[in-house]
Amino acid sequence: MSDIIPIRTALISVSDKTGLEDFARALIAQGARVLSTGGSAKLLREAGLPVTEVSEHTGFPEILEGRVKTLVPQIHGGILGKRHDPGHIAEMTAHGIAPIDLVAVNLYPFETTVARGAGFADCIENIDIGGPAMIRAAAKNHEGVAVLTEPSHYARVLEEMAAQGGTSLATRRALAVAAFARTAAYDAAISTWFAEQLGEAFPPRYAISGERKQALRYGENPHQRAAFYIAGPPRFGVATAAQHQGKELSYNNYNDTDAAFECVAEFTEPTVVIVKHANPCGVAIAASPAAAWERALACDPVSAFGGIVALNRELDEDTAAKIAAIFTEVIIAPQASAEAKALLARKKNLRLLTTGGVPDPAAPGLSFKSLAGGFLLQDRDAGRVGRGDLKIVTKRGPSETEIADMLFAFRVAKHVKSNAIVYAKAGATLGIGAGQMNRLDSARIAAWRGKEAGLDFTGCAVASDAFFPFADGLEAAIAAGASCVIQPGGSIRDDEVIAAADAAGIAMVFTNMRHFRH
Repeated sequence: MSDIIPIRTALISVSDKTGLEDFARALIAQGARVLSTGGSAKLLREAGLPVTEVSEHTGFPEILEGRVKTLVPQIHGGILGKRHDPGHIAEMTAHGIAPIDLVAVNLYPFETTVARGAGFADCIENIDIGGPAMIRAAAKNHEGVAVLTEPSHYARVLEEMAAQGGTSLATRRALAVAAFARTAAYDAAISTWFAEQLGEAFPPRYAISGERKQALRYGENPHQRAAFYIAGPPRFGVATAAQHQGKELSYNNYNDTDAAFECVAEFTEPTVVIVKHANPCGVAIAASPAAAWERALACDPVSAFGGIVALNRELDEDTAAKIAAIFTEVIIAPQASAEAKALLARKKNLRLLTTGGVPDPAAPGLSFKSLAGGFLLQDRDAGRVGRGDLKIVTKRGPSETEIADMLFAFRVAKHVKSNAIVYAKAGATLGIGAGQMNRLDSARIAAWRGKEAGLDFTGCAVASDAFFPFADGLEAAIAAGASCVIQPGGSIRDDEVIAAADAAGIAMVFTNMRHFRH
């Protein structure tokens, strides 16, 4: 028995009218009868196409301001009836219910209504009821019904109808998968929004959904499968980026590029961040992106090889030429000039991404981390420390220059894996210690890397993402040349650490804000 189902009756009720007229015209040309509602029916009639209103088909008018129009047996019976079940066929015949072979429905625009800041009542009215019911009914009965939930599905169905007179079971199953995913995402958006209205950031049951942007060749390693999904409120970055050249981004590329762009967004001056394995290995501000690149590269030119470069300004030709002088995996920037694009086009393996903007580092949001059997959910670290947040705890207070260096270093430390130590001077990192099991090793490694690069640490600032549990880490920083320290404070040995700072004659401030990043 063939699994090809001809389309004799199609039900169309869509909020997104993209391609609707051409789709309906093709269905009618193939001999299908089209049922429709509201705006969809109006558009098709105005296009001169024969269309039957659902209310005419059911013999029951739309009621309650259109809230009830498809929630009737003539519609759901026509969708859910099994085509090869004699009992179903007999019941449908007895009640005058005609089979519906195709359901093209996309939902009230709830997500976009919320995104534009609509009021509570408006958002409630944009919660679709009949649409999800029809979609789920058609997806459940995919053996006999094709369900289309977005305009991109139209072409596949029309191609099959033209080639074989109907839809195949393989296509109907694929469309059913997409349909259940769509209603799940829709319900997730509604439940998340509703919880927020009640002030519940972390409700008892949290629904997550995402839209696949790219199927990846593999994950962190070749034996792992992977894909990139877009989820949550729009935010400039890898999710909004257009790729202008180069091979596909890998899982690790995405992860590192996101880390680089989020770090560079912390700064308002022209800034360049170089990231390797999700950690900054060079960060600098300067009068121009080209100068910032040179200062960032000086921090650790060895690690910068094969790294990710992020800018918070347009990528110009001069900067592009300097970056292209070493092997670079990805460059990400808000925009890129035509000259920069043309220059980089000669680097076939280098990926150039433009995002259209820079994210607000202080904007609220959520971050997820997977665990075996579950996930952790927390607020994004949008914490910002300013001059007014600093508490001087040493006998010597910092100079204006030292304050600027400390704030710069602490902002970089926020984006370094813990335990994080960052040395900086004059708006550029000198050494970065990341991911060590103890803070002393981070302090030593950061100094070693910077001095190996030939940088002068005399009078620099040092930032720690969390408190110094012992004086030894601070003493290592002092030995490296630091003249001022910024750290959260809060250790039971703070007095010991402060005494070490005073003994060395350096300035130290507490922020009372920690920036662990695991």
